[in-house]
Amino acid sequence: MESPGDTISGVINAWNDMIETENESVRERVADLEKKVLEQGDEIVCLRSTLADVLRRLNLVEGARAVSHTPTTPTKNGGPGLLQLRPQQRASPNNHHIGVNNHNGPPKDLRYRPLNEMANSKESIRRVASYTPSSLPQRLATNAKSLFNLHMRTNSQQNHTPMLKHGTRDATYNSEDGSLRMYLRGRPIVLYAPTPIAEGYEITKVATAPHSKLKLDWVYGYRGRDCRSNLYLLPTGEIVYFVAAVVVLYNPEEQSQRHYLGHTDDVKCIAIHPNKLLVASGQTAGHDTREGRPHIRVWNSVNLSTMAVIGIGEFERSISCLSFSKADGGSLLCAVDEANDHNISIWDWQKGDKGHKITETKCSVDTVVAAEFHPLDKSCIVTCGKSHISFWSLDNGGTLYKRNGIFENRDKPKYVTCLAFTQTGDVLSGDSNGSIIVWGRGTNTITRFLRNVHEGSIFSICVLKEGSIITGGGKDGRLIQFDSELQKTGFEAQIAEHVGGVRTISEGRGSQLLVGSTRNCILVGSLPLGFSPAVLGHTDELWALAAHPNLSQFLTAGFDRIVQLWDCMAHSVVWSKDIAEQAQSAAFSPDGSIIIVGCVSGKWLVMDAETRELYSSHTDGSEPIQVVRYSPDGRFLALGSRDNNIYVYQVGEDVRKYSRVGRCAGHSSFITHLDWSKNSEILRSNSGDYELLFWNPSLCRQIPQSSSMRDMEWATHTCVLSFSTVGICPEGADGTDVNACERSHDENLIATGDDFGKLNLYSYPACQPKSLNHTYGGHSSHVTNVTFLHDDSRLISIGGKDTSVLQWSII
Repeated sequence: MESPGDTISGVINAWNDMIETENESVRERVADLEKKVLEQGDEIVCLRSTLADVLRRLNLVEGARAVSHTPTTPTKNGGPGLLQLRPQQRASPNNHHIGVNNHNGPPKDLRYRPLNEMANSKESIRRVASYTPSSLPQRLATNAKSLFNLHMRTNSQQNHTPMLKHGTRDATYNSEDGSLRMYLRGRPIVLYAPTPIAEGYEITKVATAPHSKLKLDWVYGYRGRDCRSNLYLLPTGEIVYFVAAVVVLYNPEEQSQRHYLGHTDDVKCIAIHPNKLLVASGQTAGHDTREGRPHIRVWNSVNLSTMAVIGIGEFERSISCLSFSKADGGSLLCAVDEANDHNISIWDWQKGDKGHKITETKCSVDTVVAAEFHPLDKSCIVTCGKSHISFWSLDNGGTLYKRNGIFENRDKPKYVTCLAFTQTGDVLSGDSNGSIIVWGRGTNTITRFLRNVHEGSIFSICVLKEGSIITGGGKDGRLIQFDSELQKTGFEAQIAEHVGGVRTISEGRGSQLLVGSTRNCILVGSLPLGFSPAVLGHTDELWALAAHPNLSQFLTAGFDRIVQLWDCMAHSVVWSKDIAEQAQSAAFSPDGSIIIVGCVSGKWLVMDAETRELYSSHTDGSEPIQVVRYSPDGRFLALGSRDNNIYVYQVGEDVRKYSRVGRCAGHSSFITHLDWSKNSEILRSNSGDYELLFWNPSLCRQIPQSSSMRDMEWATHTCVLSFSTVGICPEGADGTDVNACERSHDENLIATGDDFGKLNLYSYPACQPKSLNHTYGGHSSHVTNVTFLHDDSRLISIGGKDTSVLQWSII
């Protein structure tokens, strides 16, 4: 039975709990009210600015009416139209915006769209409900959009190019309060200059490009997942292959690489000239309307000089197959376009610097995977692909004649997947049934049929100089040797399951074979002794990148669920780990002992950087963890999510335990970038709708007076939207073009990666709207992340869908 004292004590405790609960409720309501007041203040400023801009433009339109009575220009749809830019499709998280270009006259890739289509389209920025229940930001965005559309209608009726303040072109500077105002998609962005800069700042000055430059040092990766016949040995001992927009010449014995960088987008195929000196490489259609058009480049593998640029404007989609003629010494070049009709064309590539097209014809309605000149018959070409193999003859008049292979009553495969030629001139084909078919020289009929050689497709057949034949299975990963009479020799090999199936086989030095795998690896070895990896790569979209704080190592991870630690000096993988989760972001702890990996599912993992042991797994929300960042003192960890929130954790003494401090809620779009102050007391963040916010992370409260942060020193600089990075935005940028930026540790340089496959190097700070820079190609997809190594000796950049990792020396 309880005593009276216990009863009274229980009542007092209950009373205290009730008071504490009520106090907490009051604090939350007050915080909500403060937040709403701040939001309303910002919204009023934004609305005033938008209305003033609309009134100014309406006045301009009224003035134009008095001067000109130009009739309405009909659109392709038959009525008044609205000019709207249709941007390149991107896999970036910032790909939800439609930009409008304000150059004089419409750009080449503008399209007319009817007004009703614009009215019915969804809002371009995906807005997820944030912590506060207020819907004012959404209403304001809708109102501003409606006003913008009203103005656009008026402009359209007057046949004027629509004008929208965009990027840094219309940036203005207020010397009284030291603020710079710019616009992104019509939204005013106010940035405050640091005190030492504010007084003498002149917005019209041009910032010079840095003295430092970048030189491509090493390329990690290989494109074997979807390309064929793309691995060859040159007489120099170099292996030639490609990834992204780079053709790599790699000498495994000397551990050296050279790079052909003439292409502007994905290289899809290569062919080696019979003299073993020249290389032809074909690319897909790219970002740039002219330079990015699909074409072929013939170049010298010794000095890397371009001999001819063939077919600009002639190809529609991508060059998928290339072959030099062999019986006549390589005077002709055969190409297949990956367009709907899969056109095959023959070129006299030596005629001028652009070549001369001899003939072109429709190859097949179905996919074509290989096209090869016959090594002995100069006028014969063989192509194959889905449900077909075709034998072509080129007559003296330049006309191509086709005969399809006759399968008779035999098992016709769904795909004929590869071609090769015996030393006597017979054609060998491998197919999706795992069978080898021999086609007699000069005929389109079968002379021999070897069933079920492999389990699943045969992706490659290699005829060695001594006459024996090696086949490679794309599914079973086996390599099988036959003699010249197609009798098995008994030599076989199995490549490791984690490197994938066999994509292509090529003869190496001596008895060595080169094997490209379907999981983007290159193996070197022989059937008796086995194979070891010479090149490793990722197989799916790459987003996560982190440099080790005190070693020449860096980490990459992506949608292939593989985390890899690389050594930039040894040019090799230190370790790989399958985490069974698609990775979006990563970070090292300040001492380099712990790795945090943010995942697409909302999970984040704590791993040991040396042993790759997984210590713990946590979940915050159900959307991707876009960015993770330790505070400089290592006491806190911040995680920016696609659900618009920043989650803050306190780090335990052993760096393995994490306790949640709270959630920073206030952004109206997904978090894109985070930076800690040098004293570890302040956090700043960018979001998908061009916000720059500041936070007290220990309280998870927003700091409303952004001007008070103007002199804060930041440990890192990855936020693309700040006063110090005004110059990294192209003049017409819509806020989504720059995916990543990072400042060097000596604070002299800042590097950015953009949606056009370019890496850009600026002097830091890049606070002038007109900041000159050095630009570098190599990636073919959007550049998703960049980072400097700990000693600023090198820069690492990663591509998105091109799966490449490029290492640059800073010179």
